[in-house]
Amino acid sequence: MALVVSPPTYGEKSDVENFILKHMGPGILSMANAGPNTNGSQLFIFTAQTEGLYGKHVVFGKVKEGMNPVEAMESSGSRNGKTSKRITNADCGQI
Repeated sequence: MALVVSPPTYGEKSDVENFILKHMGPGILSMANAGPNTNGSQLFIFTAQTEGLYGKHVVFGKVKEGMNPVEAMESSGSRNGKTSKRITNADCGQI
């Protein structure tokens, strides 16, 4: 399962892709895309191992600590993609 994060940004798609890192467990950060060379600003935070995405989505990092909020959001999900609770991004800003 993955949490999808889609920041409200505008810009070009990226054609920079490599598949060196793999989707090997919880906390993996991976770029969403609409096919080859279309990476944008949408990303996934994985909560389980997902080998089937290797070669399709670029892994660019891993959550080292603080998965509790991700796990809480995951517990509010469903098979149809709708959440049972309202999930809000608060107190966030530019890093």
